[in-house]
Amino acid sequence: MSPENHSFRTVRASSAARALNVIGDRWTLLALYAAFRGVSRFDGFVAHTGMARSLLTDRLGRLEGAGILERRPYQQRPVRHGYHLTAKGLDLFAAALMILRWDQKRGDAPVDASGDPAHRVMHRTCGCELVAQLTCKACGEAVTARNTTVAPGPGAGLDPAPGPRAQRRSIVEGEGGIPPVAERAIAVLGDRWTSHLVAAAFYGLRRFADLQAELGAASNILSDRLARLTALGVLDRVRYQERPERWEYRLTDEGRELFPLLVTLMAWGDRWLAGPQGAPEVLTHGPCGQPLEAVVRCAVCGGVVGPETTVLV
Repeated sequence: MSPENHSFRTVRASSAARALNVIGDRWTLLALYAAFRGVSRFDGFVAHTGMARSLLTDRLGRLEGAGILERRPYQQRPVRHGYHLTAKGLDLFAAALMILRWDQKRGDAPVDASGDPAHRVMHRTCGCELVAQLTCKACGEAVTARNTTVAPGPGAGLDPAPGPRAQRRSIVEGEGGIPPVAERAIAVLGDRWTSHLVAAAFYGLRRFADLQAELGAASNILSDRLARLTALGVLDRVRYQERPERWEYRLTDEGRELFPLLVTLMAWGDRWLAGPQGAPEVLTHGPCGQPLEAVVRCAVCGGVVGPETTVLV
């Protein structure tokens, strides 16, 4: 069977993968970024994202269809609607914070024209600039790739493989009005193959054949995305055999810092996209041995962080 035969191919069921299938598109992520900044009107989305109006109409429609945005009238004559985050959309806030966290941990995080950070989230509870930390609700310790394990859950099984997208992958960073905060995160998350490759790497898959078997990607697509993630510093290409020469792809330290983001996407997918059987996978936090329920806290004051306790400046 050809890897591109999406009609019959299946992939491992994963709540994180389901979430990425909904939002893992560069323009969808940009629209969400604008919505979390309080943008609701169509012209405001155009100004914040730089999207063509037809493309924006499509992405707002997809988010509305997924139940992440809802239209509300703000004018009657003529009737005009704004786009607002639903409860399902607001529940992506933890994932949005983990994207910002990944950017903050870089030594070359983007700055604006005055030399200040290109984005700052203030924690209203303590008045400090937020440094978000994903922690275990049971024990309070940080959640990392090294101290968390995954096992099949009650909903384990196979999902239909997502079909190909009509839009061509864009590889130009900073295009189309992309805010500096989003450039590298969207390079990783804004393409289905790169985001699913990162998830597969956290399952311990390193070698080309194993990754291809997991994802069902064509060889040229897989080679391109592996090169892309290596250039971005998420994966490291390591030779494991000399004759014939063979390479494997290992998560770098920066790549492993994406784990809290995947945990928040998995939790969101469990809440909103799981079937009646339940979660496909269950995470266990090593320090306490409890099933993981992750909570975002402020590293300064330790308080729980949510949309109502933060402001993006």
